[in-house]
Amino acid sequence: MKTHTQVVVIGGGVVGCSVLYHLTKLGWKDVVLVERDELTSGSSWHAAGGFHTLNGDPNVSQLQSYTVDLYKELEEISGQSCSLHLTGGVMLADTPERMDFLRLAQAKGRYLGMDLELISVSEAKKMFPILDEKYFLGALWDPIEGHLDPSGTTHAYAKAARINGAEIYRHTKVEDLVQTPDGTWNVITSKGAIHAEHVVNAGGLWARECGRMVGLELPVLAMEHMYLLTEEMPEVIQHNQETGKELIGILDFGGEIYTRQEGRGILLGTYEQACKPWSPKQTPWDFGHELLAPDIDRIAPELEVGFEHFPALQNAGIKQIINGPFTFAPDGNPLVGPVRGLRNYWVACGVMAGFSQGGGVGLTLANWMIDGDPGYDIWGMDVARYGDWATLSYTNAKVQENYRRRFRIRFPNEELPAARPHQTTPLYDQMLTQGAVMGDSWGLETPLWFAPEGQEAKDVVSFHRSNDFDAISGECQAVRNSVGITEIANFAKYEITGSGAEAFLDRVMTNTMPKVGRIVLTPMLNERGKLIGDFTIARVSENHFYMFGSSQAEVYHMRWFEQHLPTDGSVVIRPINLGWVGLSIAGPNARKVLEMVTDENVSNEAFRFMDFREMDIAHAPCKVNRISYTGDLGYEIWMSPEYERQVYAALMASGHEYQIRNFGMRALLSLRLEKNFGTWFREFRPIYGPYEADLGRFVKMNKPSFIGKEAAMSELTEGPKRLRVAFDVKANGADVLGDEPIWYEEKVVGWVTSGGYAHHVQKSLAQGYVPAELATLTDEDSFEIEILGDRRKATILPEPPFDPKAERMRM
Repeated sequence: MKTHTQVVVIGGGVVGCSVLYHLTKLGWKDVVLVERDELTSGSSWHAAGGFHTLNGDPNVSQLQSYTVDLYKELEEISGQSCSLHLTGGVMLADTPERMDFLRLAQAKGRYLGMDLELISVSEAKKMFPILDEKYFLGALWDPIEGHLDPSGTTHAYAKAARINGAEIYRHTKVEDLVQTPDGTWNVITSKGAIHAEHVVNAGGLWARECGRMVGLELPVLAMEHMYLLTEEMPEVIQHNQETGKELIGILDFGGEIYTRQEGRGILLGTYEQACKPWSPKQTPWDFGHELLAPDIDRIAPELEVGFEHFPALQNAGIKQIINGPFTFAPDGNPLVGPVRGLRNYWVACGVMAGFSQGGGVGLTLANWMIDGDPGYDIWGMDVARYGDWATLSYTNAKVQENYRRRFRIRFPNEELPAARPHQTTPLYDQMLTQGAVMGDSWGLETPLWFAPEGQEAKDVVSFHRSNDFDAISGECQAVRNSVGITEIANFAKYEITGSGAEAFLDRVMTNTMPKVGRIVLTPMLNERGKLIGDFTIARVSENHFYMFGSSQAEVYHMRWFEQHLPTDGSVVIRPINLGWVGLSIAGPNARKVLEMVTDENVSNEAFRFMDFREMDIAHAPCKVNRISYTGDLGYEIWMSPEYERQVYAALMASGHEYQIRNFGMRALLSLRLEKNFGTWFREFRPIYGPYEADLGRFVKMNKPSFIGKEAAMSELTEGPKRLRVAFDVKANGADVLGDEPIWYEEKVVGWVTSGGYAHHVQKSLAQGYVPAELATLTDEDSFEIEILGDRRKATILPEPPFDPKAERMRM
C-alpha cells in the first residue's frame, strides 16, 4: 500500500469508483481508493439497477445523459460487461394534474435534445401488456431508459481506473482523517497511514461518519428501501417471444411504484408512505454485504394498488424481497463538491440514483479537483446549497418527507411542511396573524402572499393560476400606486473590513467599488467568465463594506470568497446571516412613510438613488440602502432582530394614511418581472456570461484585472452567442414556470428561465435565452412558448413594460 498519493477516494461503491476513474481519465494517475470491505458492499450491490436521463433540474439531466452514454466506453476499456438493457420506459399519469406534469417534462426535454413522446395508454400497454388501461390517462415515453448489473458496472469503473493507473485497496477501513498545517491529509487506515493532497468522501452509507472525522455533519440519511422479484410469469414470457423484446420500465405515479422485467419475471419497487430510516444517528461499521429483514406489511398499501394496476401480478409468486439501505439528502439530489473551510476535502455522497448520476458526479468532481471548476452548472448537486441550519434532526425529517414524495408532483406553488417552522424572524407571529402564507426559503420562514380577511391563508396547489392570484394583484397595485412593505431577511448579508477590503472586492467583482455612502451592483465571475453571483455592495467607510446577495448561495459564495482571500490577514469577511433582519418599503409614497419615522433628511437631493446611510428609524439603529428590487422608489432597511418589531410597527403606523399594505415574495417577483430584472439561479447561473445575461454595463473592462476578465473580454469581443430577453406571452390561465422551450419557425431555439403574471402591467411575462441573432426580432407573435403542452404566441419586449426610463427609482 502506498504511503503517499495525490488523492485518496474513500468508498468502493459506484460513485467512488466513478470518481477514481474520472480522475485517471483526466490525467491524475497517482490516485487510490480505499474500501472497508469488498467493492459494492454498501448500497451499490443491492440496487435495482435502473437508469434514466430525465430529472427535474435540466442541468442534472445533462449529466444523467452523460452517465448513460458512458457505459459503452467503460465496457470497451475495462472488458467488463455492465449488462446493459436499454429497454426504454414510460411514466404513467392517472390524473389531469399528472398529465400536466408529463407535458412539462416533455417540453423540458425538447430543448435538452431528449426524444420524449406523449403516447396513449394503449400504446404503453403494447410495450407492457400487464397494465390495466382503465387506471391511466396517458404516458410519456423515453427511449433512453433501462437497467444494468450494479455489481458489474461498479467493477467496470474500477477496472478502467486500474488500467489507467489507479490503485484500489480493499478491506482497508478509514479510521481517522487528520489535516496537517499545510492543508494536506493523513488518512489513517486499518493498514497504516496514507499522506494525500486530497481526500474524497464517497463513503455512501458511511459518508456521515467520514464527515464527522473532520467535524462535519453532512445532511444525509439512509432509508430502508424494498423491491420484490417475482417468479417467472407467462405474460412476460409471451411478450418476449411475440416481440423479441423485453418489457419496458414503468413509473406509476398513482401507485407510487416502479416496475420492469427481471429475468422472466417482474421487479417491482415502491417508495412507501410508511417509510423507515435506517441507523438514523450512527451507521454500524460492521454492516457489510447483507440485506435488511423484509417488511412486506409496510409496503402492502402500495402493493395493493400495484396489483390493481397490473393485475397479472396477483397470480405471480414472489421469489425474493430485497430490503436495503440507500442514502438521501433532504431534497433527494446528491451532495458534491469542496467543503467550505476544509481545504482539499471533497464530497460525493447522497447519490441515491447512482446508476443514473454516478458518471456525471464523477466527471464534475474530477473536473473541479483538477481544473478548479466542475465544467457544468451543478448548483442542484452542490454540497454548498446547505448550511449549518440543516441539522441532523432537520435532515431526518426532510429526507423522510422527500422519500414519501418520490413519485409525487411538486407543484410550483407548493410548500412542504416537514421540519417547519425551522428559522423565523421576530415578525413571524405577526405575519401569520395578518394572513401570511409562509414559504420555506432555505430553512427560513418567509411571507409569500397575504390572504385578505375572509379567505383561507392556504395555497391551492396547481400548475395554473390559483387562489393567490387576486391577493398578489392587490399587493402589486399597492406598491405601484402608493406603498407596500415586505420582509427581506432572506437575503444574504456580509461585512467586509480591512486595509485590503477594496482590493479584494475589486478582484472578485467585475464592477468598481463605490465611494463612501454609495452603492454599486456587480456580477461575480469564475475563471471561465461565467456568472457565479450578483451582489449589491455599499461602502460604509474607506475600509468597510456591506454586501447583499442570494441567501440560498451564502455558503457557496463564502467558499469562493475564502478561497480567494489574501493570506496576509488584510481582509476579513463575515457572513451576517440572521444577525440582521430587514424590511423593504417601496412605492411612490415610500419616502413620505420613511421621513415620518426618522430625523434624517431623506429628500431626493439629500438621500439619492443608490445611496447608503446609517440612521435611526423609530429610535432603532438601522442601515438603509436606497434601492428596491421592485424597480420603484424604495428603501431596504436593515437592523438587528431585537429592533424589527418596533421598526415594523412604526412604518405601518406612518403608512396608514397611504394605505400601506404587506406584500410577499410572490408579489416582489412579479414586480421585478415588469422591470426585466433577473435573479440568481434562474437568469444568472454558471452557464451564462455577463454579456449574454445583459449585465455588461456592470463589467468594467478598464479595471486592471478581475477574476474572469480574460474570458469576459473574449465574450465581449466575439459577441455573445445567446442573449437574455423578455417576452410578452399570450397565456391562457397558466403562466411560464421556467424551463419551457422557446419556439421559432417550428424549431426549439431557446429556453425560459423564469416568468409569471405581472399584475400592474397586466401581462404574462417570461425571461429566457435565445440565439443572439434572434434577440432583436421584436415583431408581434414572432415566437411561441410551450406552456403545459400548448404553444402560446410570444413577443420579445425591447424595453421593460414598467417605467422603461427608470424614473420611478430615482424620483
